[in-house]
Amino acid sequence: MPTPREIGQRLRELRGATPRENVAKACNISVSALSMYENGSRIPRDEIKIRIANYYKLSVQCIFFMNQWHV
Repeated sequence: MPTPREIGQRLRELRGATPRENVAKACNISVSALSMYENGSRIPRDEIKIRIANYYKLSVQCIFFMNQWHV
């Protein structure tokens, strides 16, 4: 299972040049929460994981649980 820091890196890679505000609004979370997820200081609750995965059109498993990562 990837570390919180690795998950944060994945989320930053997925977001790319899209402003955090856009992703946060689309996922119905605060910008500060998204920032904490991307910095690896927090892991989202399952409900939020689903929203993030749906936003990026990926599975929760792919983003949050797979050891190998390829965008």
